[in-house]
Amino acid sequence: MLSLFKKKKAEQSYIAELQVDMHSHLLPAIDDGSKNMEDSIALVKKFVEMGYKKLITTPHIMQDFYKNTPEIIFDKLDKLNDIIKTLGIEIEIAAAAEYYLDEGFIEKLDRKEKLLCVSEKYVLFETSYMNASPHFDNAVFMLQSQGYKPVLAHPERYIYLYDSFDKLKKWYSKGVLFQVNTNSLVGYYSSQSKTMAEKLIDNKMINFLGSDCHGERHLKAMQEARVNAYYKKALKLDLLNNTL
Repeated sequence: MLSLFKKKKAEQSYIAELQVDMHSHLLPAIDDGSKNMEDSIALVKKFVEMGYKKLITTPHIMQDFYKNTPEIIFDKLDKLNDIIKTLGIEIEIAAAAEYYLDEGFIEKLDRKEKLLCVSEKYVLFETSYMNASPHFDNAVFMLQSQGYKPVLAHPERYIYLYDSFDKLKKWYSKGVLFQVNTNSLVGYYSSQSKTMAEKLIDNKMINFLGSDCHGERHLKAMQEARVNAYYKKALKLDLLNNTL
């Protein structure tokens, strides 16, 4: 009876083990995430309540929609950190970017422009949800040849991959790292993305869990996801979050 109690207690502490989030949209009025500084502060406080010690927020960079630059991103980051410090909120906040795989991203790689990294040369990027990108293989090659480590954001959400798991296996074998959204584990986006996320975890093809938090709605779903069986299963893999 005593051993059973100890086992349950260990499982409960295991859930809170993830202390670094590396995919979110918490900087105010910079993309489709936080709308203002008040929202940003409220969201950061929620992460602190959930036990996070570090947030690496990743604003969108898209050629036609979110034309963010390092200067824009770090100016917002500095302002957020100033207020966090003034309020005495104990958490580290850094910034990188979520690059959209478009022609603008390829041009940055062609110019060998310095990219915003999620620590240790990890570059977070995404594609269209509906259609495969003709630039994918070339982008991965250029990223790797320039010393970066490509991280594909939420591979479980791309509709064009739902019948192409072998393509994901091929990318993973070639060194593309995968970041799964925590909320996918409870079907927040769709039943298909939930199934794909579970399959990636079953096949040990996941390197990061990320909140992809855009607002309060995502944090509410995270509370449910963090007690999900597949969340616990993912934590048993060699996730890189806490190394960032």
